Amino acid sequence: MSFQPVVPITGYAGWTFLTRTLDRQETLYAQSPEISRKIQYFKENIGKITTAEALVADRRLLEVALGAFGLDGDIDNRFFIKKVLSDDLTDPKALANRLADKRYLSFSKTFGFNNPAGPATGSAGFADRIAEAFGKKGFEVALGEQDQSLRLALNLTREIGKIADGAVSDDGKWLSVMGSEPLRRVFDKAFNLPQAFAALDLDRQMDTYRAKAARLLGVTQFDQFGSADVQERLIRRFMVHSEIEAGPSGFGPAQAALAILMS
Repeated sequence: MSFQPVVPITGYAGWTFLTRTLDRQETLYAQSPEISRKIQYFKENIGKITTAEALVADRRLLEVALGAFGLDGDIDNRFFIKKVLSDDLTDPKALANRLADKRYLSFSKTFGFNNPAGPATGSAGFADRIAEAFGKKGFEVALGEQDQSLRLALNLTREIGKIADGAVSDDGKWLSVMGSEPLRRVFDKAFNLPQAFAALDLDRQMDTYRAKAARLLGVTQFDQFGSADVQERLIRRFMVHSEIEAGPSGFGPAQAALAILMS
């Protein structure tokens, strides 16, 4: 039987329980037989891989590589992945540069198959870093099978700080959120935005995000999302609105009281 995250309660109360037990649960997930075998194979063999073609040819290695970036759904799109990894990233027309989802760009940069100095696959600590990320992302997937809202919230805590600390403009950071479906889902729910919002002009979307962030969270610069306190306030709003949308079965007295206090 595969590892199952322990989530005894839904909503924001479930989130607080998860954060208290997260380190232990992630460790147990990584140590489960199936996952530990995949990690061990990756660590033993990734250093031998020097081309994108070689990586996509080994499904077991590719599974861990993609999983570390949350891209495991592309495991069968080998030609696409090979191009993402092979294109020259100094070319603005490179596929990874043109894709709205910047996880692909991060994936390509991290492996560095088109780096003149050679790929990163054989460098010290590389296999450990990818294996650790694979374990954390895999735990998120397992968590999502029980509670998708908790998975989205956990993903946000891993990704939003990287964007906040990035060396790009404030506009560029908002665009990174807008280009990530998992992050958008958290922001849109926390800000109570309708599904049709995503169809608006990008400038209007960005203006709305900024206005909502300032009014609801006191955030005037995206860098402030690097703060654990700001992230927690965003997640609290997201979890409460998710409970409201779930209806009576998922929205009990404690959650209702929290929603009233938040308003």
